[in-house]
Amino acid sequence: MHNFQAQDHFADGAQYIAGRLTKGTSGRTHAVVDPATGDEVYTYELAGSDDVDAAVASAAEAFPGWAGATPGERSDAMHRFAGVLADRAEEFAQAESLQCGKPIKLSREFDVPGTVDNTAFFAGAARHLQGQSAGEYTGDHTSYVRREPIGVVGSIAPWNYPLQMAAWKVLPAIAAGNTIVLKPAELTPLTSLLFAQAATEAGIPDGVVNIVTGAGKDAGEHLVGHPDVAMTSFTGSTGVGKRVAEIATATVKRLHLELGGKAPFVVFDDADLDAAVHGAVAGALINSGQDCTAATRAYVQRPLYDAFVAGVADLMRTVRLGDPFDASTDMGPLISHVHRDRVAGFVDRARSYARVVTGGEALDHPGAYYRPTLIADAAQDSEIVQSEIFGPVLVVLPFDSDDEGIRLANDTPYGLAASAWSRDVFRANRATREIKAGCVWVNDHIPILSEMPHGGYKASGYGKDMSAYSFEEYTQVKHVMFDNTAVVRKDWHRTIFGDR
Repeated sequence: MHNFQAQDHFADGAQYIAGRLTKGTSGRTHAVVDPATGDEVYTYELAGSDDVDAAVASAAEAFPGWAGATPGERSDAMHRFAGVLADRAEEFAQAESLQCGKPIKLSREFDVPGTVDNTAFFAGAARHLQGQSAGEYTGDHTSYVRREPIGVVGSIAPWNYPLQMAAWKVLPAIAAGNTIVLKPAELTPLTSLLFAQAATEAGIPDGVVNIVTGAGKDAGEHLVGHPDVAMTSFTGSTGVGKRVAEIATATVKRLHLELGGKAPFVVFDDADLDAAVHGAVAGALINSGQDCTAATRAYVQRPLYDAFVAGVADLMRTVRLGDPFDASTDMGPLISHVHRDRVAGFVDRARSYARVVTGGEALDHPGAYYRPTLIADAAQDSEIVQSEIFGPVLVVLPFDSDDEGIRLANDTPYGLAASAWSRDVFRANRATREIKAGCVWVNDHIPILSEMPHGGYKASGYGKDMSAYSFEEYTQVKHVMFDNTAVVRKDWHRTIFGDR
């Protein structure tokens, strides 16, 4: 059983502004529901536009001091931040599983340690924000490049990985000297609030990290369109991302979008079949399939196709669904009954044109559980192959030639992640070159690490989370140029007035 009492912990409200919890002022309330039981575990007042204004003002007030801190000072504070997170790891894991329905082993072994590591990485990276080295490119001037923080960042994070997504938004922003207002999904605000509290506990100044918990149409759109917000970072669906881009464009602010995915899992005929089967089940079912990089489309070269389908079906049937706080549970519920019914709708419609090999049903249980599902014999242009389902559903299709496998892998609007399975280094290398995705794994699917960037191609958005590459999103590049001659009348002046 969990021991995180959200109502007690956040009794003062679900907004974190200028270093303290406050209640929202929208006049509307919202309940955080444990998706494993259907029980309401926290009821709070939603943020309105006034709360967003207060949070942005807090961030703007804190910006000069935080931006003016030395890289070493910001780094030291963030190292302390990582220490606080590590000390409170179990509290974060309990809260994450409670609000999301994640198995506690996933929260303890993936979400929380990944966030601690990401914080430690950016604590170090804060000291390495150099521009290009100085040089005399004209012969008469010295040029160099400065990297400067942008200002107040307004970010919106999704419900599937609330803690990790909060970290991915907050950490590069503040490491670069920005301040931030983060809007978590109203379904899952608990660990974002804990994260902001931990930042304060570590000595990061009030106003550097602010949280507003409200509805997208109210708090989210007001934050994106706020004239004092210099940059927006959004992670979520491609449809909502388009709306975010429309609003951000009106104020010509910097924009970073990490959107949907439909990751291909390409198995060539020389692959290790057992490894591919295990990788497909793990890659498809992580976080109950609610992962934009999850394996969703398996393309298997025809000699291995039947054995792959049989192996995946057998292994899926062994996955243990149950109480997220039972250490033996492999897969928890989906985020809500509404979302479970959406996933079921995709599968039910597919029955008319494809074969449900295993799964394809909800559990008779109060929670929002749906069995791991494998679908075969669908057409490439069918809904189940082309649309993002965001649930524990894997569809498998055969292919003949390598050319066909790569073509099918690319036949989607999305391009976030993919994997290729082969023992042939040349074959695998070709796949990594030609598959259009921001990350291509070889003989694995899902692992992420702080040192490497995460972001997509095509309808999966643009910009990078994690790694030093993320600083490209959160810094302004300024060219500084010094005259070295002390000559009053420069030769180029004659093109404007006078003669040589």
